[in-house]
Amino acid sequence: MTLAFTADQLLAGRQLLNGSAVFRLGVAQLEQLPPLRGVEIAFAGRSNVGKSTLINAVTGVNGLARASNTPGRTRELNFFDVGPNLSLVDMPGYGYAKASKKDVKQWQAVLRGYLRGRVGLTRAFVLIDARHGIMTPDMEMFEMLDDAAVAYQIVITKSDKIKPSELESLNAETLAIIKKRAAAYPTIHMTSAEKALGIDELKAEIAGLVADAP
Repeated sequence: MTLAFTADQLLAGRQLLNGSAVFRLGVAQLEQLPPLRGVEIAFAGRSNVGKSTLINAVTGVNGLARASNTPGRTRELNFFDVGPNLSLVDMPGYGYAKASKKDVKQWQAVLRGYLRGRVGLTRAFVLIDARHGIMTPDMEMFEMLDDAAVAYQIVITKSDKIKPSELESLNAETLAIIKKRAAAYPTIHMTSAEKALGIDELKAEIAGLVADAP
């Protein structure tokens, strides 16, 4: 179920994401958004899905993306620069918002504004925990991305935590859901940051997006 890439594509991914990523800034308000610089790719996912761990694995920089001690507390878009033509954006985990309804509503407005107004946002990767599959908060994120016409792709995390037969079922169930979504890519990345499974393939996917950019 791992997506197939050529040796050259895998090499391009490793060369691009070679441990040189650096933190740029955190954004809590739309007026703080930095100028676009080349390709911009966002990572979204429920709290505890392993987003920070995956970003660190993909970039090759331990501790680049830091998980909050309290799920749902981080309320910023964190921007990371990779070379001159790529920015990665770590979106706050959703599903466990430890904040008032007013604060949550304000943040959701910022998020929708970012997705709708960021014309240069090339793709969003939506992370799904293999142990839980797609849940209601994930569907809500799909709706937001569809509404904003932002192309997105599913990345299954922690794929080593379930049996191969369960992973096959999860793959089929996930494909059945996303094929009905307007802005979703009909392919899935299966990953495990802990076991380094699927990481090179995800790097190759990102490198391809940079290479294909006008």
